[in-house]
Amino acid sequence: MEIGSTNWVALFRFRFMKILFLNGPNLNLLGHREPEVYGRTTLTDIEANVRKRAAQLGAGIDFRQSNLEGELVAWIQQAKGEFDVIVLNAAAYTHTSIALRDAIAGVGLPTIEIHLSNVHAREEFRHKSLIAPVCLGQITGFGPNSYILALDASINIKAK
Repeated sequence: MEIGSTNWVALFRFRFMKILFLNGPNLNLLGHREPEVYGRTTLTDIEANVRKRAAQLGAGIDFRQSNLEGELVAWIQQAKGEFDVIVLNAAAYTHTSIALRDAIAGVGLPTIEIHLSNVHAREEFRHKSLIAPVCLGQITGFGPNSYILALDASINIKAK
């Protein structure tokens, strides 16, 4: 690698970036639950791919999953001061949880909402996200690659 081909200042700036990936209900069943919608990739596989990409980018990640709304809220609240960005696949809570919405708004950390499937091409009740108004953006419909896209977006948020 040539020294002139790398933006060393930008690379150093991202070296210590920390990103919190939170996964909501039923995502522990990925690979088995409705494979025609969500595919056969497991959450463990997705985490491994995210960790590999994060290592290439020099970012630290924490990857968590819970079926409990209160636990997700607690993790969001605890993220302030420890993480730079939150990536959240709230799953079904996307459409129902005012508590998650208020936690995101309350901590003030940049948050990216992600979904494996294109929620806008599915059932009507999935079209409304209660968390979208307090998130920086939404990535939906790219399968497991939604997580990699969110990681790359997180790096770009830090660059601004």
